[in-house]
Amino acid sequence: MSTGWVWHESYMWHDTGSGAAFLEPGGFLQPGEHVESPDSKRRMRNLLELSGALDHLTPVAPRLATHRELGRVHTASHIERVEALSAEHGGLAGDEAPFARGGFEIAARSAGGVLAAVEAVAAGELDNAYALVRPPGHHAMADAGFGFCIFNNGAVAAAHLREGLGLERVAIVDWDAHHGNGAQAIFWNEPGVLPLSIHQDGAFPPGSGAEGETGGPAAPGTNLNLPLPPGSGVGAYEAAFDRVVAPALRRFRPDFVLVACGFDPGPQDPLARLMVHSDGFRAMTRKVRECAEEVCDGRLALFHEGGYAKAYVPFCGLAVIEELAGIETGVEDPFLPGYAGFPYQQLQPHQDEVIARAEARLELIPSPNR
Repeated sequence: MSTGWVWHESYMWHDTGSGAAFLEPGGFLQPGEHVESPDSKRRMRNLLELSGALDHLTPVAPRLATHRELGRVHTASHIERVEALSAEHGGLAGDEAPFARGGFEIAARSAGGVLAAVEAVAAGELDNAYALVRPPGHHAMADAGFGFCIFNNGAVAAAHLREGLGLERVAIVDWDAHHGNGAQAIFWNEPGVLPLSIHQDGAFPPGSGAEGETGGPAAPGTNLNLPLPPGSGVGAYEAAFDRVVAPALRRFRPDFVLVACGFDPGPQDPLARLMVHSDGFRAMTRKVRECAEEVCDGRLALFHEGGYAKAYVPFCGLAVIEELAGIETGVEDPFLPGYAGFPYQQLQPHQDEVIARAEARLELIPSPNR
């Protein structure tokens, strides 16, 4: 496999300031490191180097997304406001989306890193790609940043694939623990894009990601949410892929598959309550890769989203990269025996009920073969 790798040191320089977890410190909230810090991402990159995995990847240089490219999914006022704040002292791109001076360029390079990845895959230069970008993007709305996200990297890439590269249909599989509300809102009335979000029910944003949110009047059936109960483990996620994600992709038949790769479904994550270990992420990657090979000649790109467990994200990331690139580094996840032995890793009846309801909604997805 020829797997592309997007990385830039500036991603680690995105400055979210201090925080009390993700809240603004003050009063009885003692200041500390903001939960969206560089550490889990840098540690993932470091393990890829130490394991030798980086030697098997093809570097892809990121670029700055242009105003026009960002403007396909974001309002001019949002782009200009972030740029103006960035030139001064930084500020908030939106609710819970802080950035410092120079943050506009870093966020534009984060979106541009995903653009560079999808361009190389779409051109046939790579089989697939992983973009370890920061800041993340999947919560960003058209007119504002939100939830650590400034620009919606995946939505910018999906729009570029369609409007810039001429593809007709794009799917965005989002396995971050939190609902991919940004892509849902941006493409609510766009029949050519299928956002498919598997997330912890009710985790974030509050009240977002319900089963009944299936697309707007101009694009019925082109939005699919699978809100899994807290405590869901590998059994639930594999069942969700086998029974919902893969059939949805086969029915929609996209020309390109994007994956919003958040590692916060992991057992150590401070912002979610799920139990997906590294072999679970490996299995999800294999399933989505095989499905992409079936429906769109393997055109697949993953881009980094959440995941805040500094010690564990690197091992989940390595599993994903090994599966994408078809390599084995021999590095073992030291946490895996414990997490794989957790009770309730198997599919539970209440989880099965949620997946069964999602299966019933598959018939709403429009198919080009019908």
